[in-house]
Amino acid sequence: MALILCIESSTKNCSIALADKGKVLESVDFNDGNFSHAEKLHVFIEEVCEKADKTIKDLDAIAVSKGPGSYTGLRIGVSTAKGLAYGLNIPLLSVESLEVLTRTFCLENTIAKNALLIPMMDARRMEVYTCQFDLEIEKLSETRALILEADSFDEELKNNTCYFFGDGALKSEALYKTENSHFFPKFYPSARAMVQCSYESYLNEYFEDVAYFEPYYLKDFVDGKKNK
Repeated sequence: MALILCIESSTKNCSIALADKGKVLESVDFNDGNFSHAEKLHVFIEEVCEKADKTIKDLDAIAVSKGPGSYTGLRIGVSTAKGLAYGLNIPLLSVESLEVLTRTFCLENTIAKNALLIPMMDARRMEVYTCQFDLEIEKLSETRALILEADSFDEELKNNTCYFFGDGALKSEALYKTENSHFFPKFYPSARAMVQCSYESYLNEYFEDVAYFEPYYLKDFVDGKKNK
């Protein structure tokens, strides 16, 4: 048995999945439009374990979506994962959040052959966290914080069908709407999409150092509150 708890908290979607050998036993996704991770995350962890007739002590590993994404969401998710891994003395695994978003998209959609997959997470104003994947979820470009401009994807759209998805894709639709582009802005990463790649990492012992592991913020935190 390889019982792995997967945590995804990089966006407004608070998501937990419990899986055994890469197969989902129980999962929950909650998105009320707010960041409710602090109130919901531990409740959902207990809930999926109870529904699967398991306990926290049965876990063999913890997997967490490491970023980029929401500073607050990532901090809560990673601190929870590290606390459980340390307390239970079990391995900690991580998956980049844009990969989780892409795997979620592929689970739930039929995609044209030879398409480019372009996940986008909102990074405020006209900026997004993004990269590119092929249909095998092989990464084709580095993760970056990109300020969207009218010509940002000219080369990609010239010869490829491009799927833009994630809460940052709303900004891109007006800029890149062509016969080769498809947009899915109301789309969020789910922990269900982490289970297979996390299981493979577990088998290959691609473990994080619990003491030193930190979220992949990509950008420094900026307080959005207005000064009085």
